[in-house]
Amino acid sequence: MSILTPPRLLELAGKSLLRDEALAIASLEYLPTELFPPLFMEAFCGRHIKSLMAMVHAWPFTRLPLGGLMQMPQHKTLQATLDGLDILLAQKVRPRRWKLQVLDLRNTGQNFWSMWSGAGAQVSSPTGPVAEASSRRRKRLAPLEVFIDLSFCNRIRNQLFTYLIRWAKQRAGSLHLCCKTLKIFAVPIESIKKVLAMVRLDCIQEVEVNCTWNLSTLGVFAPYLGQMRNVHTLFLSHIHMPASEEEEKEWHVSQFTSQFLRLHHLRRLYMESPSFLKGRLDRMVRPPFPRYSCPPELTALSLPSCLQMPLDTLSITNCLLMESDLKHLAQSPNLSQLKDLDLSGVTLADFSPKPLRALLEKLASTLQDLDLVYCGIVDSQVEGILPVLSRCRQLRTFRISGNPLSMATVEKLLCHMAGLRSLRLELYPAPLESYSSEGALERRRFAQIRAELIEILRDLGRPRTIWLSTSPCPHYGNKTFYDMEPILCRCTSPA
Repeated sequence: MSILTPPRLLELAGKSLLRDEALAIASLEYLPTELFPPLFMEAFCGRHIKSLMAMVHAWPFTRLPLGGLMQMPQHKTLQATLDGLDILLAQKVRPRRWKLQVLDLRNTGQNFWSMWSGAGAQVSSPTGPVAEASSRRRKRLAPLEVFIDLSFCNRIRNQLFTYLIRWAKQRAGSLHLCCKTLKIFAVPIESIKKVLAMVRLDCIQEVEVNCTWNLSTLGVFAPYLGQMRNVHTLFLSHIHMPASEEEEKEWHVSQFTSQFLRLHHLRRLYMESPSFLKGRLDRMVRPPFPRYSCPPELTALSLPSCLQMPLDTLSITNCLLMESDLKHLAQSPNLSQLKDLDLSGVTLADFSPKPLRALLEKLASTLQDLDLVYCGIVDSQVEGILPVLSRCRQLRTFRISGNPLSMATVEKLLCHMAGLRSLRLELYPAPLESYSSEGALERRRFAQIRAELIEILRDLGRPRTIWLSTSPCPHYGNKTFYDMEPILCRCTSPA
């Protein structure tokens, strides 16, 4: 039989005090600072609405991380908090104990609540937050900042956002509504537009569109994206390009790519299945106007880029590109400092190795993570990029699994990558010799090849860990088999 932990004396005192809300409210003026957080949690969990409103009046910290207590949308408790703020915001002179500067409705602040409830290992002195607040007391009537993360995923949460945003808009002179993160799932674009029209878009720093859109929907969203000028991370997935007039397609593509001219802080760009970029990638890394409008004295390399800042991460995955697209990537000045490059699922089978080699040569001094999984890369293409791969001294992870490579090519890769001292993760395909003529994995042959690779690693004389993965097996559908354990080589002799 398990022994339940008895309630702490502080919890019992809080529950006892809240049984008489009138007494609890009258006691707030004299309540020690360290008792506010545990009493607030008791009032919040017990839905003591009047006590919550009163505690917001007297909150002794600069930040109220309410989102850390809201595991599920709770309209009544949120409304009680906002009603308490309403009373204060309407006052020209705020109460003596007023310290609150930030209402944080994001899913953060758990450390704050655990520390003050005694769940943390050590309770810090309350003088830190109060001292911070005291330094800001001179900023009387400064606008309150309200932080939220917008996540369009279901009707209930969307209603909560709409309610909150309307409340904030009606009090625009007294508070600033700040949204750092925007996540969009399967929600109609019209609903998204209504909410975005009420948000300060220049506060948004991260955007994730994780749903299936048509190209026309992306065109509708694009002007809003252009107003998010402080965005540093953009994730975009599954943009379909239905059959339509070519002129209409071009307009939507230009509407999207031209927004990059306004994104001066973009550093990480992830695009999954961007089929609309095939043959048009230069629209993003080059200017959005047609080639024929360029003065003849400007060469392709002297044209300004739509990308305004050098990217740290570029991920373009699971789509078809043209060889010219890869050339444009290699020529773009704002892709010369990439740390992470992911082209997984981009078919490169019929490409010359020259564009990829040129891109890797440009990135040799900065590249840390390289993903070329399921690109259809063959032996001859690997031969073309081997010399430059061995010069990527900062490389930490290298993934090239899912490509039809022979045992000889995998061995060459292992040898060329042996000199990269920062490399921590290597993922290679099971060599073609591991399969039967029908494409099925021959386990005995695979085990033999694995043993041969271990001997090669030992001969190279440097500790390494590599993984092997197989291509989808025709007898098991799309299932991919990974080596159950990595190949470990704990060599002690010098390379």
